[in-house]
Amino acid sequence: MSTAIFRQVQPIIGTCDIERAIGFYVDRLGFALKFKTGTAPAYYLGFLRDGVELHMQFQYPHEMGTLRLRILVDDVDALYEEYQAKNVFREKTQLADKPWETREFAIYDPDGNALTFYRNLMRQKAT
Repeated sequence: MSTAIFRQVQPIIGTCDIERAIGFYVDRLGFALKFKTGTAPAYYLGFLRDGVELHMQFQYPHEMGTLRLRILVDDVDALYEEYQAKNVFREKTQLADKPWETREFAIYDPDGNALTFYRNLMRQKAT
C-alpha cells in the first residue's frame, strides 16, 4: 500500500467564458484572482478568498458534463509510482512541477472524469 495520505479534494470548475467567470468570482463573490496561465481560450486560473482556493479551466460546451477533481496528497511521487504499476495512465501522463506551485499528475476514470493528485510546493519551500 502507498505511503501517500489523501488530505483534500479541490474541484476544478469548468467555464465556457473565462472573462465572465473572472468578473463573477472577483466582482460578485469577493475572490481575488490568484493566478491565470495559458493562452486564449485555454486558460487555467485560480481564485482565493480567505483560506478557500478555487481552480477554474476553460471548457468547450461538449466538455462541461465531466468533473475534474484535485486531491492533495503527502507523497505524490509514491502515488505516481503506485498508479504507474497498476497501468492506469494514458500515454502522455506525466508527474511534473506546475507554474501554480504544485507537483502533480492526472488520470481519468472510465467515465472521463479527471483526478489530479498533487503536492503543494509552497509548503515544501517554507519548511
